[in-house]
Amino acid sequence: MWVLRFRQIQSDGSKKLHSINVGTSEKYTTEAEAWKAAEALRFSINPDNVHQYAVTIGALLYRYIAEDLPERHSTARLYKAWLNRYVRPKWGDYAIADVKPFAVEQWLKSLTLAPKSKAHIRSLMHILFNCAMRWGLLEVQANPMSLVRVKDCSKRRREPRVLTASEFQRLLQYLSDPCRTMAVVAMCLGLRISEVVGLQWGDFDWERLQVTVQRSVVFGVVGEVKTPYSRKRMPLDPALAEILFRYRRENVPQAQAINWLFQNPATQQPWRPGWMLDQKLVPAAAKIGIGRIGWHTFRHSYSTMLRSLKVDLKVQQELLRHADIRTTMNLYTQAIPDDMRDANSKVARMVLPGNPG
Repeated sequence: MWVLRFRQIQSDGSKKLHSINVGTSEKYTTEAEAWKAAEALRFSINPDNVHQYAVTIGALLYRYIAEDLPERHSTARLYKAWLNRYVRPKWGDYAIADVKPFAVEQWLKSLTLAPKSKAHIRSLMHILFNCAMRWGLLEVQANPMSLVRVKDCSKRRREPRVLTASEFQRLLQYLSDPCRTMAVVAMCLGLRISEVVGLQWGDFDWERLQVTVQRSVVFGVVGEVKTPYSRKRMPLDPALAEILFRYRRENVPQAQAINWLFQNPATQQPWRPGWMLDQKLVPAAAKIGIGRIGWHTFRHSYSTMLRSLKVDLKVQQELLRHADIRTTMNLYTQAIPDDMRDANSKVARMVLPGNPG
């Protein structure tokens, strides 16, 4: 174990010895690596005197990951991957003040990544420099990463794939449960796949025909939904409720309220949507010739169908659980619950086999 030792001056002038574990020798195989990790601890220990030595981007990364990384698992995992794969190898040994916008811009140009990926890295650099400014490690008036430009990052490479009702019904013919019912729930409610696999039987109010979206599961980790606005009660069409009743009766008749809606019997955990996508959904889409699709295709399709049905914009926002259509609409307009139920049912009846519409 690498240990950082330091002395702290007490009120009576005496010095007290302290020690903090930096990490194991397995994690930091050399003393140089241990010192880099300890650098973040050093400026945390001396918050009023951080300018006594040049703090590097590497030290900033250690502290950011330890203290400021987003709590949502999927976001944290993505951020760490970008930081460790791209930012740390290039900039880790640079002092924060020595990282200039033009140099970052030229570096981003040299990366063999899509413009959108380069924009993600630039945004992360901006977040890091915001932290450096907040922690008093960089004395500037504006974030220098605001000057970094990424060419073509605002251009959409391709339009998202959407399905028609007939395409979706054909797709269902080549899917078996639980993938089939997962697709039906995603399409009829417009949920994100992390929210679909995060559903439990206790989330359903069968008397009022409602379902409460209150958690997500990403890479097997149970967490909060994407945004506070995503936590909502959604209307449940009777036809969809009947499908779920049948699914429960045929597949998990002993399911309790705390059981996952789509529970892998081998692990007692939700099915992994990535595995289900590769093994079930993509092959089925290939068989009917609609090209490669993903779980988010259903959410895009749900949104497109709402627009094609000329559903009120506010009702669309409520059903998709978006918080950013317009501030005025969010503050001063409320969707009528009956309108939400009617709009949701129109989509469900469009896509479910054997239903008029």
